[in-house]
Amino acid sequence: MNRFQVKKVAVLGAGVMGAQIAAHLVNVKVPVVLFDLPAKEGPRNGIVTRAVEGLKKLKPSPLGVAEDADLIGQANYEEHMAQLRDCDLIIEAIAERMDWKLDLYQKIAPFVAEHAIVASNTSGLSITKLSQALPEAIKPRFCGIHFFNPPRYMTLVELIATPTTEPQILNDLETFVTSSLGKGVVRAKDTPNFVANRIGIAGMLATMKEVENFGLSFDVVDDLTGKRLGRASSGTFRTADVVGLDTMAHVVKTLQDNLSLESDPFYGSFGTPPVLARLLELKNLGQKTGAGFYKKVGRDILRFDLASDDYVPSGEKADEVYGRMLKRPAAERLRLLRHAEGPQGQFLWAILRNSFHYAAVHLSHIAETARDVDQAMRWGFGMKQGPFELWQEAGWLEVAKMVQEDIDAGKALCKAPLPDWVFKGPVAEAGGVHTAQGSWNPSKGVFEPRRLLPVYQRQHFPELLLGEAGPKFETAGKTLDENDGMRLWTLDDEVLIFSIKTKMHAISPEVCEGLMAAVDLAEKEYQGLVIWSGDEPFSAGADLQAMLPAFMAVGVTAIEDAEGFMQQTMLRLRYAAVPVVSAVRGLALGGGCELAVHSARRVVHMESYIGLVEVGVGLVPGAGGLTYIARRAAENAETSTGKDLLPFLTEGFTAAAMAKVGTSALESRKLGYVLHSDVIVPHKDELLFVAINEARSLYNGGYRAPHKRQFPVAGRDGKATIMGSLVNMRDGGFISQHDFHIASLIANVVTGGDVEPGTLVNEEYLMTLERRAFCSLIVHPKTQERILGMLNTGKPVRN
Repeated sequence: MNRFQVKKVAVLGAGVMGAQIAAHLVNVKVPVVLFDLPAKEGPRNGIVTRAVEGLKKLKPSPLGVAEDADLIGQANYEEHMAQLRDCDLIIEAIAERMDWKLDLYQKIAPFVAEHAIVASNTSGLSITKLSQALPEAIKPRFCGIHFFNPPRYMTLVELIATPTTEPQILNDLETFVTSSLGKGVVRAKDTPNFVANRIGIAGMLATMKEVENFGLSFDVVDDLTGKRLGRASSGTFRTADVVGLDTMAHVVKTLQDNLSLESDPFYGSFGTPPVLARLLELKNLGQKTGAGFYKKVGRDILRFDLASDDYVPSGEKADEVYGRMLKRPAAERLRLLRHAEGPQGQFLWAILRNSFHYAAVHLSHIAETARDVDQAMRWGFGMKQGPFELWQEAGWLEVAKMVQEDIDAGKALCKAPLPDWVFKGPVAEAGGVHTAQGSWNPSKGVFEPRRLLPVYQRQHFPELLLGEAGPKFETAGKTLDENDGMRLWTLDDEVLIFSIKTKMHAISPEVCEGLMAAVDLAEKEYQGLVIWSGDEPFSAGADLQAMLPAFMAVGVTAIEDAEGFMQQTMLRLRYAAVPVVSAVRGLALGGGCELAVHSARRVVHMESYIGLVEVGVGLVPGAGGLTYIARRAAENAETSTGKDLLPFLTEGFTAAAMAKVGTSALESRKLGYVLHSDVIVPHKDELLFVAINEARSLYNGGYRAPHKRQFPVAGRDGKATIMGSLVNMRDGGFISQHDFHIASLIANVVTGGDVEPGTLVNEEYLMTLERRAFCSLIVHPKTQERILGMLNTGKPVRN
């Protein structure tokens, strides 16, 4: 892979985007300095300081852990420009004013290092025009880089070249953004709003126009255009509120100012919708101001009504007949919607038809290939499928004919016909724009494969679009054993891969049997074992439903046996003669967390959620989770001169008793579920590559399993201290009596029970206490209420 290294980044502009880009750089361990204007009053870096402090309060948090905000360097343009000389990448993210940006470029030019890349984070200004303010020496190293908000969570980053940008610069930046920042890169042409916002904002404007045409309310539209339609759960108007109506208005204005009927036949639908104009006038800008299309009053959610110029009750849902239509196969779904008699169905067909029409007409102007459009809409707007994917799945020529018929009948947004390539030639013959050979490039008239940058060799199973060729993890490699619950396989005949196939990758007795057999085989013939299941979650925990039949037939003995077998499995992983690596992505809860912590090493995707959450269903961790907490406390105490175990135990106990979940790999490290020796991976599709290499590296380094040794516990004194705190919480009304009972059982396990402080115990001893506590709760009526409530509703019951 190319060795271009980004050792330090400067971000210019401490506004919403600049500050959050800096935060994400800190998340992935890239040193960063954040610049802004000198403050007129107080400390000169006051503007940046306030922005950095603000990062700690934002929800969802732009930081993996809030205190890492302090790692962001602070600077201003008057005193600290020389710091730019140490930066390999400079990201300009000031306000969307061409004159301001050009003025700043002239100021920074003398301080830009000879090798540094300079990139503008703009949502729509011309990158080529911006480059004209730079010296000739910098122009080849200048491009656009468009992060989507919020930068930590949104996958999409658009890269935009100018005519003078060196191709290698874009390759270097794509490599960094992909592997180091964990993003999905789309290369856009230098046109207004680039790819995602051009398609997405035009789509939102068209949707609002159709809402007026069909007289639907915002809440019904959001119900129709959210998950039911395979899009972000927030739908259309809630998404606008989250993004900010001022931000949306700015992107709309970019379209209005830079396009015309001559350059875009859809220009007539780009007028600012009356309801958006009124909300902007009222300064109701969405979530940031507490009111936009929606407004929360107490526990009630109100929606804005333009006719009354006020907020009215919301909560109206779509007609379920259309919900059922949207579950049908794509071809049938579109036919049903096109011929629907009700306004909701007609509305849905209209917005889908408009999206197909707009994407096809503009593909050659805004992007290289259809892949760029579909990936941009997946990664930037949370769509399950891009417009071309859905069109292709529903039957390319049949849908094309329906769209063209509506255009000819004057039902579409404009009269522009679908391009010729839609109906004849390679696309028509292939039945769509995505094929095994690549995706359609209308400018070249060929199906173009993906870029073969070395960074993509780290992605064994990249996210594929419908119709694309590529390996699928379900069938890749050589299968050694497989059943309904698991698959054991290998890609290289050196490292085994164990994939869980149960729903939510729950850990059933069959999965445990498979893991035991996998370790046996790995010890005999392989260098290591990686636990990786292909997609999210890593594991949502033990399969309670699988245990219930045995419990009903045999009683609690069956549960005790199942828990004992899970505990044996965890110890088998921990003491395996070859390294076991858990590749964690998404949820690793309960048994999933226990599976991870008993592995030799964890390779964790940044956006993973790890924790022991059994309290939520009225249970205690029963497969070694509490034993792990006690053992880790003893290991950490060994490095201290103090004799008291309790300070090292408190955080682990609290995490288990309060069902705390790390909301990032970094936060999970603070909770002790991820260790500093573990690897945190920014890009989800690199997880398996890194995990396999980690297992191989451990093996080649002479890996030996840890010794089975005894360790001290806090004993009855430690338990008494914890119980005192629990009594105060119960008596103060902070926890229920059943919560108190569960927490008491957890305290008993992690302190080793009724023994003297410092007593040496082994893991099997503590696991016996765990198992007894778990089984005592499984027959408790209040725990059974919690389990049934979770199984029926998916939500915890507080009793």
